[in-house]
Amino acid sequence: MGWRAPGPPPLSRVALGPVERRRPARLPQRRTWADLLSSLRRRSATVRRPRDGRSTAGGLSEMRILWVKVGGLWPLNTGGRLRSFHMISELARRHRVTLLTTHRPGEDPRELATRLSSCERVVSFPYAPAKHESWRFALAVLRSWVSTLPADLWKWRVAPLRAEAVRLVKAREVDLCVADFLLAIPNVQLRGPVPVLFFEHNVEHTIWQRLWQVETRWWRRPLLAVEWRKMRRYEARACRRSTVTIAVSETDRALLAAGAPSASVFAVPTGVDVAYFAPNGRAEVPGHLVFTGSMDWYPNEDAIVYFLETILPLVRREMSGVSLTIAGRNPSPRVLRAAGQAGVKITGTVDDIRPYIAEAAVYVVPLRVGGGTRLKIFEALAMAKAVVSTPVGAEGLPLQPGEHFLRAEDPAEFARAVTSLLRDPARRRALGAAGRRLVEERYSWARVAREFEAKCEEAFTNAS
Repeated sequence: MGWRAPGPPPLSRVALGPVERRRPARLPQRRTWADLLSSLRRRSATVRRPRDGRSTAGGLSEMRILWVKVGGLWPLNTGGRLRSFHMISELARRHRVTLLTTHRPGEDPRELATRLSSCERVVSFPYAPAKHESWRFALAVLRSWVSTLPADLWKWRVAPLRAEAVRLVKAREVDLCVADFLLAIPNVQLRGPVPVLFFEHNVEHTIWQRLWQVETRWWRRPLLAVEWRKMRRYEARACRRSTVTIAVSETDRALLAAGAPSASVFAVPTGVDVAYFAPNGRAEVPGHLVFTGSMDWYPNEDAIVYFLETILPLVRREMSGVSLTIAGRNPSPRVLRAAGQAGVKITGTVDDIRPYIAEAAVYVVPLRVGGGTRLKIFEALAMAKAVVSTPVGAEGLPLQPGEHFLRAEDPAEFARAVTSLLRDPARRRALGAAGRRLVEERYSWARVAREFEAKCEEAFTNAS
């Protein structure tokens, strides 16, 4: 049994288990021996051309790319998913892309297949990782202690997805494999017959190291100490064994290269959809602050609790009537407790984040933990918003403090930066205009994806 989209041609198929969509196949035609000989001559003399008729980044023929992304790709509610989605979308215009991903049981991934209709094939496997503090997670932690895998990677081994990835590689049905995030590495074949491009959105071990540094519960500190060190070793090994590693900033590139000196590590910057995130004429709310992000990701949870408990009281001591909106999915009980004060609103999941950003007089990024680059800052800048961020929040982004945003090292400095902008509309407009100009000129997804495509072609060429 299965599902088909109404009307020809068939767009999707849902089988028992994984959900799969293929591009419609051509109907077979009766051919003569003369036709076959002519076809063989043409194939021997002609390379495959890009599907949209344009040259690829390096002028090469189209590639068959296997893209492996565990942890899901839909909905587009995290920075990593957005980055991956736009890269895949751009590559699929000129290459034949097969996507292997996961979705949680009960979720319907057919919308993803529809949005990525230019892909050759989209297959999504139902999979739910062990939840923290569950017996399955405890078992994963225990098993990881006798493995090279950190606990956070052990729980993301997806057997049917890995089997399909290995099959495609061994059958030489693909020219290049992209392992999207470190979570994908245990599910792909390194140093196999096909080159692997490791797309590392964060330096994962630095996230875990920073979690260890800010952790105050005595019993968790030794566990985090073990985890971040194992993550560092495994991440370095992944870089060494991959053909090419792509980081999302020069800062991350340097960190990864330092841990794996023999690896080929390059930086491709983050992008933003400058048409989607654009000033829309909606008036800002006076004295209003906004923070956006998935509230079930610990760095965001830590950031907003830190802001609510240490920075917002300092701001309100200087200015009355300052309000805050926290827009993002799945706020934890810790966030809900900290936000239980006047003038603070939590939205939970929203269909469109732009109206909330548009209302911000100042957009705040008080992150203390993190890695990679924060798409949220580029989204706010694309909407011409004045931004105040910690150094960690703006880490790796090509921004000049004082020109594109205000940087604040500690709670007192952060509060001063926020209040100064709330009192100075002209300064807010100047920062917002400079930020919008920067991302519009240099960091559209189409431009960034061409750089990524060039590294894909480099990995393919060097391995040939």
